[in-house]
Amino acid sequence: MSSLFSARPGRRALVAAVTAGLLLPLAACSGGGSDAGDGGKDGGDAAGGNRSVKMTVLAAASLTDVFKTAGAAYEKAHPGTKITFSFAGSQELVAQVAQGSPADVLVTADTASMDKVKSDTGTPSVIAKNRLVIATVPGNPHKVAALKDLADPKLKVVLAAPEVPAGKYSRKVLDAQKITVKPVSLEPSVRAVLSKVQLGEADAGLVYKSDAQSAAGKVDAVAIPDAQNAVAAYPAAALKQSPNAKDAAAFVAWLSTPEAQKILQDAGFQQP
Repeated sequence: MSSLFSARPGRRALVAAVTAGLLLPLAACSGGGSDAGDGGKDGGDAAGGNRSVKMTVLAAASLTDVFKTAGAAYEKAHPGTKITFSFAGSQELVAQVAQGSPADVLVTADTASMDKVKSDTGTPSVIAKNRLVIATVPGNPHKVAALKDLADPKLKVVLAAPEVPAGKYSRKVLDAQKITVKPVSLEPSVRAVLSKVQLGEADAGLVYKSDAQSAAGKVDAVAIPDAQNAVAAYPAAALKQSPNAKDAAAFVAWLSTPEAQKILQDAGFQQP
């Protein structure tokens, strides 16, 4: 190689020209590939075609059925998005958030629960409301017709625990009417109350109207007059710890759209 470049200037010029000719296309390919790759990625994200988003939504137990329907509708309208729901009593969900459990959105069955983790959430918005009803075993054999009937000591009544929103609402309406009820059990969620009645382990229990509607045919529902009832508010908020901040905020906003509101109202919830 030493004699080639030093002894023959003509040959040296030829090799340099050939080498340069080979390197130019390679550099062009490298540069073009990088630009095209970035452009393709950005274009895919902008179109939403290549995005894949997985979100976890912590939701009050009373939203179990309706949110499964709402989640399917949202996923259909947002290809690439997958929502996993975790349902429990609002007090349990708040505890999970406080402990740093990974999630994107929180929806509780009362504003008091949401307020407990306000430092961990964005600004909440109420997406639905609900009211209590008396759930009885099918056929209502004990002829429960009003709240006062729940005081009958022969009646097996089950309520949500005091720390559960449904339990707070239940205690509020019973205390307002000066009705003393001795429940056979206090449950960790309103869905647990519903389950006890469905299984015949209790004669009656206080649940939300939407819960009774979801179990139509398995329980009977006795309406409670508005003047004696309590209104449950459901606030939703994106969690600050969410790795999908924009998507979490988008889902919360979607819950107030006409499409989502129709799903909620069809399930027995009221407009916020």
